[in-house]
Amino acid sequence: MKDETLEINFSSEKAVKAREIINIVADALKEKGYNPVNQIAGYLMSGDPTYITSFKGARKAIRQLERDEIIEELVKNYILAINE
Repeated sequence: MKDETLEINFSSEKAVKAREIINIVADALKEKGYNPVNQIAGYLMSGDPTYITSFKGARKAIRQLERDEIIEELVKNYILAINE
């Protein structure tokens, strides 16, 4: 067993795409009356795309990303926000 820490690096291009898609999805969920935090969390935990509305192509958009890419973007932005 290694004592080294594994490192993950996503490209800034993927981060921008992830951010845009998360915003599109969150806006569509809000517009339809859903809580975007709950719905996106449900999707991330289960992998079930029906947590995301198909309104305005949100479900199709979120499926362009791997769940780990979404999680990475959310965690990065959370850490940046708490360190401001």
